[in-house]
Amino acid sequence: MTTALKQTSPRSLREAWVALAGLSAVFLFEMLDTSILTVALPTIGRELHASTTALQWVTGAYAVVFGGLMLAAGAIADRYGPRRIMLAGLGLLGAASLATVVVGTAGQLIAVRVAMGVAAAMTTPGSMALAFRLFDDDGLRVRATTLISTVGLAGLAVGPTTGGFLLAIAPWQVLLLVNVPIAVLAIVGVRSGIAPDSPAALHRDPVDLAGAALGTATIMLALVAPTLFVEKGAGSWVPWAATAAAAAGAALFVVRERTARHPLLDLRLIAHPLVSSGLAFKAAAGLATAGLGYLVTLQLQLDWGWTPGLAALGMLPQVVVLLAGGAVIGPLVERVGLERAGWLSAAAVVAGLGVYSALGRLGYGWVALALVLVAAGMRVVGVVAGVSVLRGLPQNRTTIGAALTDTATEVTSGAGIAVTGTILAALFTGDIATSRWSATQTAQFREAVTIAGFTLTVVAAALVAWGITRARRVTPRDTPDRRPAPQPR
Repeated sequence: MTTALKQTSPRSLREAWVALAGLSAVFLFEMLDTSILTVALPTIGRELHASTTALQWVTGAYAVVFGGLMLAAGAIADRYGPRRIMLAGLGLLGAASLATVVVGTAGQLIAVRVAMGVAAAMTTPGSMALAFRLFDDDGLRVRATTLISTVGLAGLAVGPTTGGFLLAIAPWQVLLLVNVPIAVLAIVGVRSGIAPDSPAALHRDPVDLAGAALGTATIMLALVAPTLFVEKGAGSWVPWAATAAAAAGAALFVVRERTARHPLLDLRLIAHPLVSSGLAFKAAAGLATAGLGYLVTLQLQLDWGWTPGLAALGMLPQVVVLLAGGAVIGPLVERVGLERAGWLSAAAVVAGLGVYSALGRLGYGWVALALVLVAAGMRVVGVVAGVSVLRGLPQNRTTIGAALTDTATEVTSGAGIAVTGTILAALFTGDIATSRWSATQTAQFREAVTIAGFTLTVVAAALVAWGITRARRVTPRDTPDRRPAPQPR
């Protein structure tokens, strides 16, 4: 099978089912991991005598390490082979998951989660990059990416329910041990279905260690800052210091990448219309989705008084659209083209956020409409914008391109939560989690939700508008195979 893969590209998804099963398992791990573990946090806290802060870092450490290392891991994979790096990451995932058996303290569990975050950074960007390289036809690339993302979103949807069922019959460690068979499936699928990395498809520039360190630190600070705003409030100097440090790190990273002989990320690649437009659409979707999810959760439970279970049902329209929406991606792309599908879906995300900001306080029907619009847009843009980014890159830069799209989503999702949390902290007086609000507090909350929603809408709309402007500059010559990699300065 490997020999055949070296010679010809698969002509259908069925011909590549082994590879797609392995890559889908990789994405399933990313989506299932956090969602299945969240339901066990109270149990973990009791059994490990963990503090609230320690419990937060059980999930936070994974997210920060994962998001922070993606860019560096993607650059390394383009130099040494995405298949090779992915297999190493899957081995680390299996070992870290098995280590859960001997965990006895919260600190040990956090260390396991850090290792799993490293494994996720090594594997997740490669799943899209390898799916893209597997096929020559853009239609098959879209269908393959849709299939992989659908499997992952199914894991995200069933994670809490599955976790709750397992907790009823087994210890909490089982929730992380589930990753072991997933890692084995992924290893078998990737090794059997995807040809070894070709030296001709890699580049041998030295790794920019200074750029990798700056990029990792900047992204980690950008991911930690939103949590600090929510925890400590906008009146504390700590979140502002983290934000300033992230901004300074970003500036230093740009200077480094513009002057380095062998940059970690050649900034000229981002300037390509396909790449910059795709990243703008992904950023808009990440910002809107995270912000809307945060606002709706608070509104349903704190303002309207819904129970957590009823609030979970209230989010069901979003889950249904995310799972079922994959069926429309292929036909939509065939009908309107990849670029137009990208900006149409990003515009749907902005429209949903606008509907919620203007009308969400009037009743659940408007909230449900907003959730459907945002989920439908995100479902499409997640696939087509990612494929657009990879189409605009040279063949030996696709893994870092996939890492860029994931990083854009991670960072802007954090920014969406930071914006909403900061506005709420500035306008709402008293403890927001108290069981009874005064009429003044209710009015303050609703005003904050409206202002936060419209703020996110404006920013997301600006990103989409800029992405549309960039997409219009795409020419027929902008294909990955015809563009050589930029030469070092």
